[in-house]
Amino acid sequence: MGKLASNNISLMHEAELKENDIVIVNTCGFINDAKQESINAIFEFIEAKKNGYIKDVMVFGCLSERYKAELIKEIPEINHFFGVFSYKEILKALNLTDNGQKRRVLTTPSHYAYLKISDGCNQKCSFCAIPLIKGKLKSETIESLSKEAEWLVSQNVKEIILVSQDTTSYGKDIYGKDSLIKLIDRISEIDHLEWLRIHYLYPNKFPLELIDRLNTVNTICRYMDLPIQHISTRILKLMRRDVSSLRIHKLLNFIREKSPETAIRTTLLVGHPGETDKEFDELCDFVRDFEFDRLGVFTYSQEEGTFAASLKDNIPQNVKAERASIIMSLQSEISLKKNQSKVGKTIKVIIDRKENDFFIGRSEFDSPEVDNEVIVTDSNELSVGNFYHVEITGCHINDLNAKYHSNA
Repeated sequence: MGKLASNNISLMHEAELKENDIVIVNTCGFINDAKQESINAIFEFIEAKKNGYIKDVMVFGCLSERYKAELIKEIPEINHFFGVFSYKEILKALNLTDNGQKRRVLTTPSHYAYLKISDGCNQKCSFCAIPLIKGKLKSETIESLSKEAEWLVSQNVKEIILVSQDTTSYGKDIYGKDSLIKLIDRISEIDHLEWLRIHYLYPNKFPLELIDRLNTVNTICRYMDLPIQHISTRILKLMRRDVSSLRIHKLLNFIREKSPETAIRTTLLVGHPGETDKEFDELCDFVRDFEFDRLGVFTYSQEEGTFAASLKDNIPQNVKAERASIIMSLQSEISLKKNQSKVGKTIKVIIDRKENDFFIGRSEFDSPEVDNEVIVTDSNELSVGNFYHVEITGCHINDLNAKYHSNA
């Protein structure tokens, strides 16, 4: 997007499309639902092209990387298919030049930004096609990431969110060892950066030094995104997660003991081939007992080329969906209880947006788009992108209600 903008190509939302515009569809090939969403988008814009609403449609991204030959055959209306890293080819198809411009375009609200620290993954999880699509781990250098982070802060970004497919392995490919802590130390020292948030930490290689940083570095959000996927040792082995149930228990209990205020978010996968009722019950008991602060759940979908695709997908889709629903029901009860405990307290929030007569914010314990929000009412004194201390006055399962007192 930065290279297009540097060539004076205007980027716009699809609602603003005009007759001679070109649509570039960025696809996902991770799970079935995402694939279907990508296919639906492609056909939607093919129809728009046929009706003369747009000039052309191009397709790139993970789905195109993995299934390019099949897509060319099945959707001949598309003239251009590009893989994940085919930036130069896209520019060439648009008759543009690569002028070396690397400055990015922000698609988030101006006060927060995602910083991708690496791409690809060396993990061999049974259910995941990402290594087949993106290849092995490819880290950006600490120097380049620091410069990008400094530029983001100079653009008034106040919260930087580190993302990758495997954040814990950052730097192993270029420095010979996991270098996440070194990167965090560098970025957290940037002047005027308010929050640094870290996503996607694998439990099998979790850097224990991070707990110390959470407790001592004010810039780093007390927030832990740690996908465990399951708690049954047998299922974890089938998933090729390279971690046992005991090790997960020890790690999570260690985090809670050493940094009790840190919010722990996890992701679970239910319905993996071979998951028994007993093992699912074990997972439910663990969710109920540990009480994660935030939790998401996926149902298993078979991805060709993965190890799990060689196993019999023996669990009906309706059973998978029911198991996911049970987990989320348990988590809803936990979330409500945790939110109720916050009523009457004063917390720091960043305001993400305004809706009608109220403002929507987040605490350091919540990441954008996936976690709880704080709804601030009865105030016209707030500004999007700024921090405020608000009093929690009520709650729901996924939201807190709050008031801002300017004289507090």
